[in-house]
Amino acid sequence: MRLNFKDLIIFENDDYIVINKPPYIASLDERQADNSQSILRLAKEYSDDAQLAHRLDKETSGALAIAKNPAAYRHLAMQFEHRQVEKRYHAVVNGANDFEMISVYLPIAQKRDGTQVMIDRQKGKEAETIFNTIKVYRNHTLVECMPVTGRMHQIRIHLVCLKAPIVCDPTYGGEFIYLSDLKRKFNLKKDTDELPLMKRVALHSRSLTFRLLNDEIIKVEAPYPKDFEVLVKQLEKFS
Repeated sequence: MRLNFKDLIIFENDDYIVINKPPYIASLDERQADNSQSILRLAKEYSDDAQLAHRLDKETSGALAIAKNPAAYRHLAMQFEHRQVEKRYHAVVNGANDFEMISVYLPIAQKRDGTQVMIDRQKGKEAETIFNTIKVYRNHTLVECMPVTGRMHQIRIHLVCLKAPIVCDPTYGGEFIYLSDLKRKFNLKKDTDELPLMKRVALHSRSLTFRLLNDEIIKVEAPYPKDFEVLVKQLEKFS
């Protein structure tokens, strides 16, 4: 199914577009030549000079900023480099956790194959994330994550360090979440396998706060996509 880029836009002016990126679509063109869609490709069709100022993992949904001209790109890229962009993510994690401005400051290194990361105090690159609990459910927690740095899989590995892996993230030990886990009386039809409530890492880029070219500060918030919203609603309902 081909995405309509216009439908993804949650903010636009002459210099910037912020979209609510759907899950399962890569930010940049992937190495495999399967001609699958990427956000960058769709953005360039919409605006010739479009450049992504940062990226989100393929599975991650939410706010993603795109510059429409070189000056806008430089302006935002510098803000990312100097850690002046405020990024807030929401994640559903395993366990009931009470985080209040908990900072995880642990260096991250990529594993050999480049698809995963680990904490490496010797060779890792500096990384910091701040965590706040938004809502505690029976066996899960909705957490706000504020990455200060922008390393690959940073939020995911830092939550593992707090023994609170993101649900549906088997790569880092996050368990899948099933309706039968939440609902005391649950009857599955005979000969059917129960599917998890969410099939991807439960991580959503909730908001971005940055300066426009005229130095006005804006905050753009991305609504939850359907799968994330369903998960949170079920947690609310049965906790």
